[in-house]
Amino acid sequence: MLFLHGDGERGDGLDELAYTRIHGPLFEAWVMKKNLPFVLIVPQLPMFGRDTLGITYLENRSISSVPKRLDDGVPKRAPYFDGHPIQSSPMVEVFPDQLPLFDDGWNRIEEDLLVILEKTQNEFRVDSNKIYLTGLSYGGFGTWYLGSKYPEKFAAIAPVVAWGHPLIIPPIAQHNLPIWVIAGGKDLTVEKKFFYKGMAMLESLGHTKVQFTIHEDLGHDAWKRVYSGAELYKWFLSHSLKAADE
Repeated sequence: MLFLHGDGERGDGLDELAYTRIHGPLFEAWVMKKNLPFVLIVPQLPMFGRDTLGITYLENRSISSVPKRLDDGVPKRAPYFDGHPIQSSPMVEVFPDQLPLFDDGWNRIEEDLLVILEKTQNEFRVDSNKIYLTGLSYGGFGTWYLGSKYPEKFAAIAPVVAWGHPLIIPPIAQHNLPIWVIAGGKDLTVEKKFFYKGMAMLESLGHTKVQFTIHEDLGHDAWKRVYSGAELYKWFLSHSLKAADE
């Protein structure tokens, strides 16, 4: 499983790598001690100048606040956000005509991600028919991007709190790539209203393996419920490239 983290977990891949275990499958497997039956690939996206823009959640973070694995038991889970946006304005205020590729996003290191995937498959006991992709927020947009560009590589994908632009929908639909899209109903950072165009296009193109879930009671950090539960992992394991070919 390749997991792409959000904007707040960026770093240098060395001293700041611990930030990648704040959220998502790695947090669940390592910190919360869940037995997840996956080889987890959790790369770290570089800052690419984001740390010079006065972004509060990047400026005020501290390695000391990263959840740690305890010898006995597990730490208390962080509370959900109170509904306010995690930045001063939504990531997108008007639905864009052009594909929203971020200069500082995961698409910038796609070749590195492909190399990491290949290296992991070569060096570990990996079922090549069960390669999964998921990510949250910035990582969710990266999930849409990689899933669209390389739909043949993944058995299933799950972008969390990130919508898909209609321009990248056709390859996903053509390959009938299983996809579970998840939004937060109270999300003021990546608003649910932007999800519908992409979902409607998937339907219009005849995609038959689509799930769309809106957690109406949650904001941008709906990912906490998603990755802490069992449903997403069970859903991933129910999909295989081999089964899709048969």
